[in-house]
Order: sequence, then structure tokens, then C-alpha cells
Amino acid sequence: MIILISIGAVVSTFLGGVFALRFKDKLHLILGFSAGAVIGVAFFDLLPEAIELGSKNYGVAFITSITALGFIVYTILDRFVFFHSHGIQEEATSVNKRGVLGAGSLSVHSFLDGTAIGLAFQVSAAVGAIVAVAVLVHDFSDGINTVNLVLKNNGNRRQAFKWLLMDAIAPVLGVVSTLLFSVPESTLGIILAVFTGFFLYIGASDLLPESHHGHPTAWTTFATVLGVAVLYGAIRLAGV
Repeated sequence: MIILISIGAVVSTFLGGVFALRFKDKLHLILGFSAGAVIGVAFFDLLPEAIELGSKNYGVAFITSITALGFIVYTILDRFVFFHSHGIQEEATSVNKRGVLGAGSLSVHSFLDGTAIGLAFQVSAAVGAIVAVAVLVHDFSDGINTVNLVLKNNGNRRQAFKWLLMDAIAPVLGVVSTLLFSVPESTLGIILAVFTGFFLYIGASDLLPESHHGHPTAWTTFATVLGVAVLYGAIRLAGV
């Protein structure tokens, strides 16, 4: 069962990335959808899961504070540590690093998705199946988001495909890793809270503004709302 779920995560992520590569000329709409999808994952999947896992040791206010800290940390990394530049050539390199950081964050998140699946199956097969379905329903958008973050930040198709493969394989590595260790639920909740902050920044400050550049606002706004709605519906269905 867990092997089939791992394969499903790889296929779902990979298909999402191929979709983004194939329809690059409609990138502004895909970026709008991706922004909504990332924000939807943060609010409807990661944050509730973080609160639930951390509830035994931490209050809701503490978990949301960790989310805010994650947002602030990503902001500092984005604007001052990795991407501060002074010239045109440096700026091109800087922008590419932003794509690498974004795609890398999504890959780490996918690894944690796999870890969550593995740990859930350690609890019971039923809990593992519920978590696995929740992961699978947004892996497709993870693939889209990984490719988009690389392409829109001066990356080429080869680089995007490389990160897509990494993101697709990451859940499998996460599942395998749980055979070697166990993580307290409260600790996993903190980790997910940090990544909620990361995703909110990626969606609101990176993908969403870029989707509006030189394109009609109405259609990109519709795509963003659609992204939020699709992820909301998929995650709710997965939890039934």
C-alpha cells in the first residue's frame, strides 16, 4: 500500500510539472492558479495539520506565531541574504537563486509530505490512508508550482525539469526515511507551521504579483480564486 502511494505521489507531481512546461505560453494564468494553490495549501492543509499535531504541547497562538516567523525568515532570505544585487548581471543571477530557493522549499515540503505519510502509517493504516490522500491531491499543484518558480525567475526548461524530478522523488525519500527514525507529533507540527509561513510568502509575494505583469487582471484573479477553490475542495474531499 505505502509503495503504491509513493509511486502515486511521484506521478502526480511529475504530471503537474509537465503540464506547466507544456503550456508555458499561458504562464500568467498558471502562475495565478499556482498562487491560489500555494495559499490554499497553506491555509487549508498545512496550518490545520500543524495546529492539530502541535496541540498536545502548544497552543494555537504559538503555532500561528511560528507561522509568522516562517514568513519573516523567508522574507529576509528573499530580500537580503540570497538575492540582494547591484547590477544587471548580478540581478539575473539573483533572480535565478530566488527560483532555486522556492523550488528547494517545495521539494523539502514534499519530503515532509512523505515523512508525514510514513509516520501516519506507523500510527495505523486508516490514519496513513487519510494523510496520503491529502498529500496526493495537492502534489499535482506542487509540480506546477516547482516548474513555475524556476521558469519565472530566469531558469530554463532543463533546470525546471531537474527540480521537478527532485520534487517528485522527495515524497518517496520522506516515506523511506521514516523507517529509520520517529518524530514527535508536536515537533512535526512546528515544522509544518514554519512551512506554512514559507508558502504564504511564496504565494502572496512571489507568484501572485508576477502573474499580473502585462496581463489582464480579471483572468489572473479568476485563476487565483480557482486555485484556492480547487485546493479547498480537494483537501476537504480527501478528509471525508
